[in-house]
Amino acid sequence: MIYLRNNKGVAAVEFAICLPILILLLFGLIEFGLLFYNQQVITNASREGVRAGITGEMTDDEIKNIVLTYCNHNEGPEDNELINLNGSDELQTGAVTVSAPDGNNDRTVSVTYDYNFLFAGILGFTDKTLSAQTIMRME
Repeated sequence: MIYLRNNKGVAAVEFAICLPILILLLFGLIEFGLLFYNQQVITNASREGVRAGITGEMTDDEIKNIVLTYCNHNEGPEDNELINLNGSDELQTGAVTVSAPDGNNDRTVSVTYDYNFLFAGILGFTDKTLSAQTIMRME
């Protein structure tokens, strides 16, 4: 066997080559985890809004307020809020659509949210519009 005497910096060079890939992978996992978390939050918010609306005792504005409260900094034991690393994490009023009962006596609540990528933008990912829609029959 031949042993080389000048192999002292090999581990540092290998680490320097692998480090950017590992960092990109780590931040990509974090960002896509937040994307899926936000999708779940707006899905649950639309479900809560339509559940409140199927009784027929609430106006469309009250249903919208329930959805907005669920998403935007709800102070209490369940702090359900959207997380966005690159922009606003507030759900805007125009992002919630409440429909009147249709011919089948179904009520629909739709929620849209623009998620802005921070780290994934390096790879060319553009902003993603998340949407959720829940339909329930009126009681």
